Amino acid sequence: MPYRIDPEKDRPFIEEFRKNPIGHHSPGLMRVLNAMRFDSGGHKPILIVRKPFREWVLGSMPLDRTQPIVAEMDRVFTSREEAEWAMFCRRWEAHTGERLNMPFRTGDEERGSD
Repeated sequence: MPYRIDPEKDRPFIEEFRKNPIGHHSPGLMRVLNAMRFDSGGHKPILIVRKPFREWVLGSMPLDRTQPIVAEMDRVFTSREEAEWAMFCRRWEAHTGERLNMPFRTGDEERGSD
Protein backbone atom coordinates (compact mmCIF):
# COMPACT_ATOMS: atom_id res chain seq x y z
CA MET A 1 0.00 0.00 0.00
CA PRO A 2 1.49 3.39 -0.97
CA TYR A 3 2.19 6.04 1.66
CA ARG A 4 -0.71 8.42 2.32
CA ILE A 5 0.17 11.97 3.25
CA ASP A 6 -0.91 12.96 6.76
CA PRO A 7 -1.45 16.77 6.67
CA GLU A 8 -0.59 17.20 10.36
CA LYS A 9 2.40 14.87 10.57
CA ASP A 10 3.85 15.89 7.20
CA ARG A 11 3.31 19.66 7.62
CA PRO A 12 7.02 20.40 8.43
CA PHE A 13 7.96 19.16 4.95
CA ILE A 14 5.99 22.00 3.33
CA GLU A 15 8.48 24.58 4.56
CA GLU A 16 11.44 22.35 3.72
CA PHE A 17 10.23 22.12 0.12
CA ARG A 18 9.36 25.83 -0.08
CA LYS A 19 12.92 26.75 0.94
CA ASN A 20 14.58 24.15 -1.32
CA PRO A 21 12.35 22.81 -4.11
CA ILE A 22 15.26 21.45 -6.15
CA GLY A 23 18.12 19.44 -4.72
CA HIS A 24 18.64 17.05 -1.85
CA HIS A 25 15.66 16.47 0.44
CA SER A 26 15.23 14.75 3.78
CA PRO A 27 13.90 11.18 3.80
CA GLY A 28 10.57 12.48 5.14
CA LEU A 29 10.15 14.99 2.32
CA MET A 30 11.14 12.35 -0.23
CA ARG A 31 8.39 10.09 1.14
CA VAL A 32 5.85 12.94 0.70
CA LEU A 33 7.08 13.78 -2.81
CA ASN A 34 6.93 10.13 -3.89
CA ALA A 35 3.35 9.92 -2.60
CA MET A 36 2.46 13.09 -4.54
CA ARG A 37 3.88 11.64 -7.76
CA PHE A 38 1.47 8.72 -7.55
CA ASP A 39 -2.09 9.58 -8.56
CA SER A 40 -4.36 6.83 -9.77
CA GLY A 41 -7.25 9.27 -10.26
CA GLY A 42 -5.88 10.77 -13.44
CA HIS A 43 -5.14 14.35 -14.48
CA LYS A 44 -1.95 14.48 -12.43
CA PRO A 45 -0.41 17.98 -12.18
CA ILE A 46 2.86 18.23 -14.11
CA LEU A 47 5.35 20.88 -15.21
CA ILE A 48 5.72 21.64 -18.87
CA VAL A 49 8.79 23.42 -20.22
CA ARG A 50 7.74 26.13 -22.69
CA LYS A 51 11.24 27.48 -23.28
CA PRO A 52 14.16 25.46 -21.92
CA PHE A 53 15.64 27.00 -18.76
CA ARG A 54 13.37 30.07 -19.15
CA GLU A 55 9.63 29.33 -19.03
CA TRP A 56 7.42 26.69 -17.40
CA VAL A 57 3.66 26.20 -17.14
CA LEU A 58 1.54 23.81 -15.15
CA GLY A 59 -0.30 21.08 -16.96
CA SER A 60 -2.30 17.99 -16.34
CA MET A 61 -1.53 14.47 -17.50
CA PRO A 62 -4.60 12.28 -18.06
CA LEU A 63 -4.80 8.76 -16.70
CA ASP A 64 -5.25 7.46 -20.26
CA ARG A 65 -1.86 8.23 -21.82
CA THR A 66 -3.39 8.19 -25.31
CA GLN A 67 -5.23 11.40 -24.40
CA PRO A 68 -3.44 14.75 -24.80
CA ILE A 69 -1.68 16.56 -21.99
CA VAL A 70 -3.49 19.78 -21.10
CA ALA A 71 -1.29 22.86 -20.59
CA GLU A 72 -2.43 25.84 -18.52
CA MET A 73 -1.04 28.76 -20.47
CA ASP A 74 -2.57 31.49 -18.29
CA ARG A 75 0.35 31.52 -15.81
CA VAL A 76 3.92 31.34 -17.08
CA PHE A 77 6.74 30.83 -14.57
CA THR A 78 10.19 32.24 -15.27
CA SER A 79 11.74 30.36 -12.34
CA ARG A 80 11.76 26.58 -12.18
CA GLU A 81 11.76 26.76 -8.39
CA GLU A 82 8.58 28.85 -8.35
CA ALA A 83 6.95 26.48 -10.85
CA GLU A 84 7.92 23.48 -8.69
CA TRP A 85 6.39 25.23 -5.66
CA ALA A 86 3.12 25.88 -7.53
CA MET A 87 2.98 22.21 -8.53
CA PHE A 88 3.74 21.12 -4.94
CA CYS A 89 0.85 23.29 -3.69
CA ARG A 90 -1.51 21.82 -6.27
CA ARG A 91 -0.49 18.23 -5.47
CA TRP A 92 -0.69 18.87 -1.71
CA GLU A 93 -4.27 20.06 -2.14
CA ALA A 94 -5.13 17.08 -4.36
CA HIS A 95 -3.80 14.64 -1.74
CA THR A 96 -4.96 16.37 1.45
CA GLY A 97 -7.84 18.65 0.46
CA GLU A 98 -5.91 21.50 2.09
CA ARG A 99 -4.96 24.62 0.09
CA LEU A 100 -1.55 26.14 0.84
CA ASN A 101 -1.86 29.93 0.80
CA MET A 102 1.75 31.00 1.04
CA PRO A 103 4.02 32.51 -1.58
CA PHE A 104 7.02 30.67 -2.92
CA ARG A 105 9.52 32.96 -1.16
CA THR A 106 9.73 36.58 -0.16
CA GLY A 107 12.55 38.80 -1.37
CA ASP A 108 14.28 38.57 2.03
CA GLU A 109 14.26 34.76 1.95
CA GLU A 110 15.77 34.71 -1.54
CA ARG A 111 18.68 36.80 -0.25
CA GLY A 112 19.11 34.41 2.67
CA SER A 113 18.09 36.80 5.44
CA ASP A 114 14.98 35.03 6.74
